[in-house]
Amino acid sequence: MQSKPLALTILDVVSIIVLAISAYLALFFAPTEAVMGQVQRVFYFHVGTAWVGLLGFLFAAITGIVYLVTKDLKWDRVEVAAVEVSLVFFFITIVLGSIWARPAWNTWWTWDPRLTTAAITELIYIAYFMLRQSIEDPERRARFGAVYTLLGGISAPITFMVIRLFRTIHPVVIGNQSAAAQGGFDMTSDMKVAFFFALFTFTVIFVDLFWHRIRLGDLQDKVEQLRLKVSM
Repeated sequence: MQSKPLALTILDVVSIIVLAISAYLALFFAPTEAVMGQVQRVFYFHVGTAWVGLLGFLFAAITGIVYLVTKDLKWDRVEVAAVEVSLVFFFITIVLGSIWARPAWNTWWTWDPRLTTAAITELIYIAYFMLRQSIEDPERRARFGAVYTLLGGISAPITFMVIRLFRTIHPVVIGNQSAAAQGGFDMTSDMKVAFFFALFTFTVIFVDLFWHRIRLGDLQDKVEQLRLKVSM
């Protein structure tokens, strides 16, 4: 495996710095929300992780299409990297959402349309890895993964739009509030600074982890090729 690129090392450092700044903005710079109090501060990381999670799932669908067109296995490795990193971020989103929901809705979980579609999306991509493991042939596995992420990618825009299309208790902080939403609030200018910087922060972190995962995938591919040669 090639030595770690200097650009990736710099990105590692930048990721740590922007995460520290984002944590400061969320915990100390942004004012305390009048109704929900301190627990509202998880909102900044909740939305930030959801942003990169859903974006990564869509990107995986795009790379799946590229693989089906080119038949180049490097795109399968990119696809796997996108799904794996996004799956972790989206799980964090669900956990942070539950922490937010407890004081806002008086429950850790409810089968609200947004929460239901988010849970389904997470399970879809957990199943993706379970099913991939059952296919030994690299090309068949890549073809399956490409089709799966293409179909599974539909869940990402559905999860994003569901609170804008259906009656839900999940707030729409950006855009019009749902009439039934509980826990919604209007952001002050300082809150918007913390919010948009969190989006930037998790985008940087996503790119950093994504790059690392691609390099790991390249190494795994070389190991698998050696294993196949030995078994022949």
